[in-house]
Amino acid sequence: MTESLSQTPSQTVGPFFALALPWAGGDTLVEQATEGERITLVGRVVDGDGAPVPDALIEIWQADAEGRYAGPADSHDGAGRDRHFRGFGRCATDGNGQFRFGTIKPGRVPGPGGVWQAPHIEVAVFARGLLKALFTRCYFPGEESNATDPVLAVVPEGRRATLIAIAEHGDDRSFRFDIVLQGRNETVFLVC
Repeated sequence: MTESLSQTPSQTVGPFFALALPWAGGDTLVEQATEGERITLVGRVVDGDGAPVPDALIEIWQADAEGRYAGPADSHDGAGRDRHFRGFGRCATDGNGQFRFGTIKPGRVPGPGGVWQAPHIEVAVFARGLLKALFTRCYFPGEESNATDPVLAVVPEGRRATLIAIAEHGDDRSFRFDIVLQGRNETVFLVC
């Protein structure tokens, strides 16, 4: 007699992000000597029903105020990068799906074909049920260069608002960037 084995239900990895990956100070990219306009980037990760995702992990990386990335791959000509700016941060969401970063407003960086990109922050989202990270960008409201940014140009006009932060209470130093994982108001995610 041969015994029949049945399939087991699939499982997602985690939740473990809040326990294993963040580090002290990971949500602060600046030091006292960092140059540039200091800003706070806050947001919330929600699922397609608008429910908070309390165990997500958000990573950001960005250029410094002069448009230079930390690392040897930056080929931007001119003076050196700000050594007091980390350029990378990591933050777990709290029980309400919220995250917060202390950083600076980045400078413009060269893009494909030498076209200058608008100031932006690269964002990666890790969460339960995702086998691979999701990647998006956070742009800033009122930036004249948003109109000529090569990445924003390929996003349908009606969806671009999902990539542009909102100034909190009219404050140009505090920005809200909510991330909607699916559904009607889903954030535009990029293929990297």
